[in-house]
Amino acid sequence: MRRSGPLSGNVQVPGAKNSVLKLMAATLLAEGEFVLTNVPAIADVDTMSDLLIALGVKTKWLGPHELSLTNSGNISTEAPFENVDKIRASINVLGPLLTHYGQALINWPGGDDFGGRPIDLHISGLEKMGATIEQNLLNINAYADELRGAEIELSFASVGATENILTAAIYAKGTTVIDNAAREPEIGDLCNMLVAMGAQIEGIGTSRLVIHGSKKGSLHGVRHAVINDRVQAATYIAAVAIAGGDVQVRGARPEHMEMVINKYTQMGVSIYPQR
Repeated sequence: MRRSGPLSGNVQVPGAKNSVLKLMAATLLAEGEFVLTNVPAIADVDTMSDLLIALGVKTKWLGPHELSLTNSGNISTEAPFENVDKIRASINVLGPLLTHYGQALINWPGGDDFGGRPIDLHISGLEKMGATIEQNLLNINAYADELRGAEIELSFASVGATENILTAAIYAKGTTVIDNAAREPEIGDLCNMLVAMGAQIEGIGTSRLVIHGSKKGSLHGVRHAVINDRVQAATYIAAVAIAGGDVQVRGARPEHMEMVINKYTQMGVSIYPQR
């Protein structure tokens, strides 16, 4: 790599991959049409779309970054291996399928490999809510006639476990409390869409989420804008820090990037918000 000289101009931050895939999985929680806007044009979105289609959801692009997903209620609870094997976020269908349809059969998720990322916290949390979960070398089979609210303290703030327990709690009987919940902005985005769908969630943005179970089938489709990708925004900032220059990073959310901004500011990079 060679330094190319000062950078200049404007760059638009796309929708967050780590949010949109979880929002797509959450459409399994309710019948109706969901319209997601600010959807990034990436292969993982197509892969998740293929998985949802295999489960019975109809998807349609309404525009370059606008995706319609319709859940008619005719949903399979068995996620095909060829779809699950391609993407790590496929594990996010586990909670919605289990709480809404009473069962989920899913192969161990594939996708990127950044070292061991076990799902033991997902499983132990769901078991505390009354799920029976059988595991073998090929798949995970989870089932429950009815999930029950529970107090769950995560041993570390796992994003994936927070998401699966959160979505499973939507139709659980009673109240579920997740302590040491992940606080990433993408968790907040998922919570905000669930609330718009009719869910009852307290503590959004904190490490303690309280979910009051709703009557099964009471949630509905919504229109929701995906938050912008803080990781990609940080990458653009890094490029300017290395090469120098003056670049406007449009769509970056400073409130989602406080640590990144603070560190680059300490390094001498001038970063200031514009409206």
